[in-house]
Amino acid sequence: MENNPSAYKSGIVFTALSYLLWGILPVYWKLVETVPADEILAHRILWSFIFMLILITFTRQWTPFISILYQMKKRPLLIVSLCVSSLLISTNWFVYIWAVNNAHMVDASLGYYINPLVSVLLGMIFLKEKLNLWQQSSFLLAGAGVLITTIHYGIFPWVAVILALSFGLYGLTKKVTKLNSTIGLTFETMAVLPAAIIYLAFAGGASSFADWDSMTMLLLVGAGVVTAVPLLLFASGAQRIPLFMVGILQYIAPTITLFLGVIIYGEPFSAVELVTFILIWSALLLFTFSQSRVLKALELKVTKKKTASM
Repeated sequence: MENNPSAYKSGIVFTALSYLLWGILPVYWKLVETVPADEILAHRILWSFIFMLILITFTRQWTPFISILYQMKKRPLLIVSLCVSSLLISTNWFVYIWAVNNAHMVDASLGYYINPLVSVLLGMIFLKEKLNLWQQSSFLLAGAGVLITTIHYGIFPWVAVILALSFGLYGLTKKVTKLNSTIGLTFETMAVLPAAIIYLAFAGGASSFADWDSMTMLLLVGAGVVTAVPLLLFASGAQRIPLFMVGILQYIAPTITLFLGVIIYGEPFSAVELVTFILIWSALLLFTFSQSRVLKALELKVTKKKTASM
């Protein structure tokens, strides 16, 4: 990836733009907050799939789509990977929608601040990426932040953790499948489409859809577009840059979400939450500059002292 500067730059642009759109996405979900989260999710899956079919038609990608469909018979791992990525992104969608429309945008932003560290950890475990002393220290700081919140409130920050893990693992599956972003997202939405259709047909989603006002109906249909566009940008960009760079660019979305939650929508932000966020931000700053000359030189000194004392 680093040997192709053009692809690297476009990867950064696509990924950064996807996070910018995700950062302002809560405003969209707030417009349909009267609709239950599970119903929004079902519509989001349905209309995303329809949008992807239209996109495949206009971009003339039916031939490679069908070709990959046939290849799945010989590549069971691809089928498993696509099913897993579908479940991961659907879980992420549901928890995020629920969090935004139930005054937990601050928790959601915390989850996406943690996500870069989760991405790095997954890269270390599955892609054999190595961490230096400062990167390891950043994990301890982030863990301390989560622990403080858990102890103070007596409740594990499950919203933040689920969002971080589900999207971190989703990013990893995109590395594994290596499919064209349009085709990959089409297969992902297709995998969970039956569940969405069953919900809309038998759980009251279809009938209640007709009860919403015309603006709400239009917004539910538009959920397909606002879902697909940033995901396509992310899928295209993530394949062109290292996983650690994906994690760094991810800071954009939670910053916007935190600002919206506290300043625009008036969610509480206590002293305990401030301490937690300071620890998380410190962890991210430490990780971001972990490859700088100053910290590398300091790490070398620390390592030499440890060796000498042994």
